Amino acid sequence: MSAVIKKASRTSRRWMSKHQGALLVNGGQRCLSSTFTAENEPMLDYAKGSPETAQLAETLEQYKNPADIPIVIGDEEIRTGPVQRQVAPFDHKRTVATFYHATPEILKKAIDSNMKARVDWERRPLQDRCDIFLRAADMISTERRMNLIATTMVGQAKNVYQAEIDATAELIDFLRFNVQFALSTTSYQPISTEPKVTLNSLVYRGLEGFWAAVCPFNFTAIGGNLPMAPAIMGNVALWKPSDTAVLSNYEAFKIYREAGLPPGVINFVPADGPTFGDTITASPHLAGINFTGSQATFKRIWRQVGENLDNFINFPRLIGECGGKNMHFVHPSADLDNVANNTVRSAFEYNGQKCSACSRLYVPESMWPKLKERILSILSEVKMGSPMDRENLVTAVIDAKAFARAKSYIDFAKSSRDLTILAGGKCDDSVGYFIEPTVIVSTDPKNKLMAEEIFAPILTVYVYPDKKMMETVELSKNTSPFALTGAIFVQDDAAKAQLTDAFRFHAGNFYINDKCTGSVVGQQPFGGTRQSGTNDKAGGPFYMTRFTSPQAIKETFEPLTDWRYPSLEK
Repeated sequence: MSAVIKKASRTSRRWMSKHQGALLVNGGQRCLSSTFTAENEPMLDYAKGSPETAQLAETLEQYKNPADIPIVIGDEEIRTGPVQRQVAPFDHKRTVATFYHATPEILKKAIDSNMKARVDWERRPLQDRCDIFLRAADMISTERRMNLIATTMVGQAKNVYQAEIDATAELIDFLRFNVQFALSTTSYQPISTEPKVTLNSLVYRGLEGFWAAVCPFNFTAIGGNLPMAPAIMGNVALWKPSDTAVLSNYEAFKIYREAGLPPGVINFVPADGPTFGDTITASPHLAGINFTGSQATFKRIWRQVGENLDNFINFPRLIGECGGKNMHFVHPSADLDNVANNTVRSAFEYNGQKCSACSRLYVPESMWPKLKERILSILSEVKMGSPMDRENLVTAVIDAKAFARAKSYIDFAKSSRDLTILAGGKCDDSVGYFIEPTVIVSTDPKNKLMAEEIFAPILTVYVYPDKKMMETVELSKNTSPFALTGAIFVQDDAAKAQLTDAFRFHAGNFYINDKCTGSVVGQQPFGGTRQSGTNDKAGGPFYMTRFTSPQAIKETFEPLTDWRYPSLEK
């Protein structure tokens, strides 16, 4: 292994000082209490002239030249086959990283490495495993913060605020809250009605096999979470980063290793998607898949698992988050300024590339003229360009494929009788993959722009008759197959109760008078149903239970002296 990845020699002094009340002493060794309570990481504001702004500028200089990122299996770095390139989305002639795709043979080698590491890791005390990841959280919070922000900015085109929310605050929160939930999950022990006669206990084991973590481009924090959450519970994992987020994901992987994660527990394996899916589902040792990505890809993997059921040692567990077609639904009593501000943020922050982004807006006729005026006024002030310019809310979409997909919807709108482009609509990929923030009005509530996930800065509006509000509610619930996030804007209490009940099964994360993006770990556990995914609620207390396979043990202290039951006596 490269000297760049090394175990940290220090303990997490800052974290221990802050949370020392949650630490217990056991035989001279410190361990975490099951009542340990995590706290959300405070965010820096990067104001002009602030220390963090100067530090970030200095760190960004480190990434002017492309990083060479290997496949990492155990302590071995592998470079093979054609060299892949990760480019800056806002300047696609600039290569930010070179990397390599793992072949089926290399992936099998990574699985073997996982399985060898699994035995010792699974038996390692939970507190020891937690301490490693708390140390990683502390490192990200302090000396490695700017590295994760910088790699997310140059590789994924997030502006500094979006990168701070994602790559540091959310990843730190995942690390610390996963520890809290792991400890609380494993604190339960079954009752023993006569403890002097029999003792009942649960042993919380990792799963027998390996987890495959299939990670998206749009959140560095999700990339860091998908392999890390199973590992906390004693599992091993393959970390497949998105080709468009390799740089930031590798930075997080290095931090885990430096924090003390043993080799082979998590192997870093960039790979072609179908090759990765084919290889993991062919292995009898597949224990589970932790997935964030497209609906089509998740369905393909699920089918492959089903086709290989007879080959697996255990039934694999499938966790999937597959996106959404999220909406803001406006009631006539809504606060218009609140609707406009929240909708612009939700639809256009990070260029609509959040699975929770607002993609459709339902507005009553009586409010539309003023709301339209307010949205257009805000958009006239919104700037688009490089994420290195702090004034730009909107940057570039992630790659050429995303650009072409977004442009195709805008081109469709230009030729459709049912659609009118109200703002934006310009596309330019000469330097970077730039799609102007676009607002489209549809007279057809079933138009494909109202139904299909686009994953770009495109918002489609449907203006409904005030008297047909509940009809429109029912229409909106059945327009899209997704059920990830949604928001209602309403001041009238009776209408609020009515709409909240109406959308009970329409969104896994539901917001009232707030935008449908921005869930915070520990505050709004995240996930959706229908075709949005399995709703396992990452960032919540139930998520960690998916990564453990408990064993129930009963120990009897008094011997059985007769085989007969009393009921058998004459």
